[in-house]
Amino acid sequence: MSISEHVLITGGAGYIGSLLCGLLLQRGTRVTVIDDLLFDGGPILPHLSHPDFHFVKGSVLDPDVLDAVLPSRSDASGRPSISAVVHLAAIVGFPACQAVGREVAWRYNVEATERVFSAAERAGAERFLMASTYSNYGLAKDERPVTEDSPLHPQSLYAETKIASEQLLLDRSKTSDCAPIIYRFSTLFGISPRTRFDLIVNQFVLEALTKRKLIIYQRGYTRAFVHVRDVCDAICLALDASLSSVRDQVFNVGSDEGNYSKDEIVELVRKHVADTRVEYKDLSFGGDMRDICVSFDKIRSHLNYRPRISVEQGVIEVRDALETGLIGSPNDRRYRNAEFIVQ
Repeated sequence: MSISEHVLITGGAGYIGSLLCGLLLQRGTRVTVIDDLLFDGGPILPHLSHPDFHFVKGSVLDPDVLDAVLPSRSDASGRPSISAVVHLAAIVGFPACQAVGREVAWRYNVEATERVFSAAERAGAERFLMASTYSNYGLAKDERPVTEDSPLHPQSLYAETKIASEQLLLDRSKTSDCAPIIYRFSTLFGISPRTRFDLIVNQFVLEALTKRKLIIYQRGYTRAFVHVRDVCDAICLALDASLSSVRDQVFNVGSDEGNYSKDEIVELVRKHVADTRVEYKDLSFGGDMRDICVSFDKIRSHLNYRPRISVEQGVIEVRDALETGLIGSPNDRRYRNAEFIVQ
């Protein structure tokens, strides 16, 4: 089956979306992006001249924006204008959600999901992929890897909003022709046109380069990691799969090889950034307390998904991009005075 003909990406100028745009365009897919450009539009600027790329500046909470991008009427052929929606727009991560508060986080992460899905339904979109998080599992109750059927123990407002959004979509699916697909992403790492440095691997490398020192909390905790390019590949698989194989499905996105303890990540960084000192501190945060090993059997068996980029390769990639000045530099004023609390 060919990939969806016309894909709408909400939050398409962000960390995942800016990379996904280019990948889809290379595959001959029409791409429309909605983004409010909180961090400017530089990452998607190269696509503006592409005949299959369309950009709309605005909020996914704005009904006029949604009506313009997802019109209720089909085109002359009777086919929907948008065949699939990849919903990435959100307030991402527990620190950001805590900063804006429960009401705002709920509006942008849950209410916005409902509005975009409703617009996708009216427009006749075939499928709706929502970015969720393995944060939903929280602290594991035993040492067994968590699966998509494991109990959810949210430890943060961010996870609470994602669980609520997941349930909303699965409930709506019972009476909808638009098929929800839920991806619970592992912790991302790696370079994209909009690289984030609030993610453990990327942040560790930047901290090691700029200060030659890492301050580590929650030392023994285990998390799962996946490269941002591998996440884009996973999204394409969901867009390309038969509808019956993905409808109403929840998938953990990552690989068994991506389960690492924090100490193991530290050692990888020290291996590739010389003379990095480590200081451990005992401090608990009242937020995203994850300590879990994740199973990825389902996405491997259902979609034949196999990430290609290891955490060690990601460490080297981020280090090289920073050292060569491709993304700022260790002396860049944006990073020089930054304070990092690595959880």
